[in-house]
Amino acid sequence: MKVLIVSDTHRHNENFFTVMEKVGPVDLVVHCGDVEGAEAIIMEKAGCPVEMVQGNNDFWSAMPREKEFSIGKHKVFLTHGHNYYVSMNYEIIKQEAIAREAGIVMCGHTHKPVIDIGGEVTVINPGSLSYPRQEGRKPSYIIMEIDRNGEPHYTLNYVE
Repeated sequence: MKVLIVSDTHRHNENFFTVMEKVGPVDLVVHCGDVEGAEAIIMEKAGCPVEMVQGNNDFWSAMPREKEFSIGKHKVFLTHGHNYYVSMNYEIIKQEAIAREAGIVMCGHTHKPVIDIGGEVTVINPGSLSYPRQEGRKPSYIIMEIDRNGEPHYTLNYVE
């Protein structure tokens, strides 16, 4: 199974379109919020199931603020992250994931990519496809692949 994880597109979808062309068909797209009204465009271009939540800039959105779902045998807690103070650190969101019995938490908000594997919870933040803030400021996304044994593998990628 191949999953594309993105966040913080802020209605600037050109890089999302570029990434979809580059990575080819995927089985699932996860958007960690700040879509800003482009939900239908993202879902149409994805051409597969999409899990999406609202971010702090998704005013008047009907999308949920948080979701729980499974990818293979793994329970995922999906939220934008701003309500869990991810700009400070990931401890509060990790504790929430543990309370929900989720082994993976996916979030955005910081515009900085993170793959933190270890302990009880894996934290995945793909950064931003539109306004990256990490050193080098390249738009980023994560590919999650589930192997034959059901184990997830994550690759951080950049739009050049």
